[in-house]
Amino acid sequence: MDEKILAAGSAGSSQAAELFEAHRPHLRAVAYRMLGSLAEAEDAVQDTWLRYDRSDTSQVENLGGWLTTVIGRLCLTQLRARAQRREESLEPGPEGVGHEVPRIPDPLIGRADAPDPEQEVLLADSVGLALMVVLESLSPAERVSFVLHDMFAVPFEEIAPLIERTAATTRQLASRARRKVQGRAPAPDRDLARQRVAVDAFFAATRDGGLDALLAVLDPEVVLRADGNVGRDRRPVVLRGARTVAGQAVMFHSLSPYARPALVNGAAGVVVIGANGRAVSVMAFTVVDGVIVAIDVLSAPERLAALDLAAFAD
Repeated sequence: MDEKILAAGSAGSSQAAELFEAHRPHLRAVAYRMLGSLAEAEDAVQDTWLRYDRSDTSQVENLGGWLTTVIGRLCLTQLRARAQRREESLEPGPEGVGHEVPRIPDPLIGRADAPDPEQEVLLADSVGLALMVVLESLSPAERVSFVLHDMFAVPFEEIAPLIERTAATTRQLASRARRKVQGRAPAPDRDLARQRVAVDAFFAATRDGGLDALLAVLDPEVVLRADGNVGRDRRPVVLRGARTVAGQAVMFHSLSPYARPALVNGAAGVVVIGANGRAVSVMAFTVVDGVIVAIDVLSAPERLAALDLAAFAD
């Protein structure tokens, strides 16, 4: 009898695991958009599995919706904790430095010429890094409302209990977030080849030292966001305007020989590998109407070390 019970339990667990695995890519995508961290997203997916494995879901009609709600609640808790830590560490500082600079999320990176099949799936379902940066600036309730509704079509009536608001208030939060996103993260050109032309022109201009050529490929209101190590300033910075960004041409000139084409969150970007074989930075470009409107630079050594950049070491 005991063996039969164990066998039945094992079979049930196996079936539950298979059902969960079918939803894993969706859950990973939800968590990544919520948290902007690959490691935290994986942790949230694992915690969702533990809750699923311990719960009786026999009466659940929409398992995907149930799992999305579970992971949404976990991510909201994480976002609130993160916001609390940020508030406790705020210090006055000049504009564009320190706490006013949104954190650059973990990028999804693949080779531009021959992406890994698994990475290809992730990249196909990714959103631009510039959009992810803007999501970092939203309040936890705004981010949950916007991500779940606008990106995953979850009804406001199902999101409201998560954030402990009414459906009407949840709708307003998503609308507010949508306005912020549309104003600060314009949709990039869908043509990847056109994006690459702009990025190549950018580096060609920095190599040749042509200021006019560099300004021609930059939108007048271009924004450069970096987590540190830009110029002589090792703090996070935001630079605005074509001439201000072009003022970093010397730095870009030094990086140009080591820039290797990459797909960063599904868009044209580069991975910079130094002469010593170590990663120097990951640069994501947002190209709209053939010109660069945003550049996001990840260069903190500890964060680069956490990325799998082996494909660019050759």
